[in-house]
Amino acid sequence: MLNKYPFWKYVLILAILAISCIYFAPNFYPDDPAIQITGVSTAVISQADLERASKVLTDAGIQVKKTTLATKTNSGLLHLTKAEDQLLAKDIVSKAMGDIVVTLNLAQTTPKWLRSIGAQPMKRGLDLSGGVHFLLEVDMNKALDARLKVYENDVKILLRNEKIRYRSLPEFNGAIQLAFPDETTRELAHNLIRKKFNDFDIVSANQSNQAILLLTINLAKTAEVRAYSIKQNLTTVRNRVNELGVSEPIVQQQGENRIVVELPGIQDTAEARRILGKTANLEFRLAAEPGSTYAASEELEFYEGNRPSVLIERGLIITGDRVVDAKASFSEHGMPEVNIHLDNYGGELMSRATRNNIGRSMAVIFIEQHPVTKYTKQVVAGVEIDVPMQTFKEEKKIISLAIIQSSLSTQFRITGLNNQGESSELALLLRAGSLAAPMYVAEERTIGPSLGIDNITKGIGAALWGMLFISLFIMTIYRFFGLIAIVALVANIVILLALMSILGVTLTLPGIAGIVLTMGMAVDANVLIFSRIREEISAGMRVQRAINEGFSRAFTAIFDSSLITLLVGWILFVMCTGPVKGFAVTMSMGIMTSMFTAIIVTRAIVNLIFGGRHFKKLWI
Repeated sequence: MLNKYPFWKYVLILAILAISCIYFAPNFYPDDPAIQITGVSTAVISQADLERASKVLTDAGIQVKKTTLATKTNSGLLHLTKAEDQLLAKDIVSKAMGDIVVTLNLAQTTPKWLRSIGAQPMKRGLDLSGGVHFLLEVDMNKALDARLKVYENDVKILLRNEKIRYRSLPEFNGAIQLAFPDETTRELAHNLIRKKFNDFDIVSANQSNQAILLLTINLAKTAEVRAYSIKQNLTTVRNRVNELGVSEPIVQQQGENRIVVELPGIQDTAEARRILGKTANLEFRLAAEPGSTYAASEELEFYEGNRPSVLIERGLIITGDRVVDAKASFSEHGMPEVNIHLDNYGGELMSRATRNNIGRSMAVIFIEQHPVTKYTKQVVAGVEIDVPMQTFKEEKKIISLAIIQSSLSTQFRITGLNNQGESSELALLLRAGSLAAPMYVAEERTIGPSLGIDNITKGIGAALWGMLFISLFIMTIYRFFGLIAIVALVANIVILLALMSILGVTLTLPGIAGIVLTMGMAVDANVLIFSRIREEISAGMRVQRAINEGFSRAFTAIFDSSLITLLVGWILFVMCTGPVKGFAVTMSMGIMTSMFTAIIVTRAIVNLIFGGRHFKKLWI
């Protein structure tokens, strides 16, 4: 029978629409602007602290919608009614309650039953919701120091293999110092190092009856190390941003040693800073042998803090930037561990070091940079004030010390971790990429919507007005069939926004433009169908046959035009960035959903109303 769908098709369409409505619903529950208070050290945040902070804000004229206590994270949220009150509220609470950390955040208002099935509000871009801005500075001196240590270890291995006697001296102005018993031995070492390494400027010197060689990394290699460090850190930051789950972030280099990071929709600056600023640098070194001097070794504590400190050689085997992959797991005894996979060069260095030192202990050292704020006195306008100056303290601790049983290669494991959370975080940070050099947060600020509230309101208003005029136009031209097209258009918007929410697509102002364009294209598909039906009726065809032919013959034109537009959208997505890419995403997704609603949903409604019934005339 013409114009009849089987029952299962109607069920499938209703199921798709129902699921779309469920995943579209969280957009009616936008996140509340909020401030988060967290306890310092062992201080515990209680409901009384939240009430105290709420009273302080209320007294200052800032309205607090509600408070939420999270005992697991030892923090609390104060939900505000206005986003513009956040910065002022943060300053007020910080001054009134000095024993807590106050950060900006966004508080979820989506019902728990929706969140339990993964339904979340659509993410908004930097232009619509604002976010956080970080300016990270790469410590190039530390990068050069790390590379110098690797070179020093390689040089010493070379001299030992050739049985050339030497004695290590402390570094001097960024140069490796090696002392030799006489000038003949020094000349032999000079020629050997020059033959094997072309990255050094080598200078001979005599001091206290010692023949000394000074090895300094040359300018060309220094420039290469600097370029590699900023490139590696840039890649690592991008990977860590991906681990944060941020959509449409901006991560780009600024100058020779700085990286700009802008994260839309993120206001939990504490969490973002913790992940981005974490160095997670690893160093693999040998434990010092008995009788080693402090010039060639250093005393380090264990990470868990319940074991005596150990002397560790200063020379490096490899650093964490040679790690290709890292996965958290458990040992055969149920203890947390991290399985490490090195690149080929890292595996070669590890094999060389462990092959020659079987029976000795190798330490895995975890390095972190902790911010330290110091205050200095400065006179401003005749008034002496305390100006905060942020510095960083490097902390090195041993997380694993094990005896080398056999030669290691590109794959091995790190043990000695306290719990699964610690192993998972270490694996995450190493998998995202180890930093080639430490980074410091030189600047941090929360930024508002770049386009302003007025422009955002106008963009949303344009979409609503566009939908209104489209509805009036198509109802005027096609009457009752126009009403059917409007129902299909509403279904198209719901499915599109639900799909964007499920996939985590970020909505930007150009994305809103893509949605407006989608509405026009969805109606355009219905116009083709209805016009074809009208033509068939005018030619004398029966109503049921005209409806069937109208949908069938219009399909080819709709499919061809949609396919070409999809191809253009794909080209825009691949070749462009930023706002144009956001436009391409919403337009492409809108084309696919409009084909579904214009052809299948519209046909289903028409079949339900007109299918199997006798009509002499059709008002279209």
